[in-house]
Amino acid sequence: MKAERVRLGRLKRLEKLRAIARHSALAEAGRAEARLAQLEHLRERTAALIVGYAARDDAACGGDLASQRIYLGELLRMVGRNDADLARAREQADALSAQAAAAERRRAAVEDRASATQQRIAKHEAAATQPLGARSPRSS
Repeated sequence: MKAERVRLGRLKRLEKLRAIARHSALAEAGRAEARLAQLEHLRERTAALIVGYAARDDAACGGDLASQRIYLGELLRMVGRNDADLARAREQADALSAQAAAAERRRAAVEDRASATQQRIAKHEAAATQPLGARSPRSS
């Protein structure tokens, strides 16, 4: 019986540690998702700029037109770099979400073991309070 109580105490401490690890994993996953959202928003804004500058026809001279084309080229390069950053951020967000899910499964497993141990202790205590030779109550 004492061993079961010691085990229960250890499982409760482990459950607290796993809950902290789960919380940390969820926080990291949240930050990764926020970063991904920022990059997607940047891509949308940059695409809107490209559309806006590509539609302009107010160049007064060839120099203005060349400057506009250079600017559009830089925006397109920015979109390319942003797409690469988006892919990395998406992979990282997915990996961190998987880690958070795994942390939750580990915490739930410890919680289940602690609950089972608690039930065994309660069963032993109930059996210990019943006098020897007494019948257990019948269920109807």
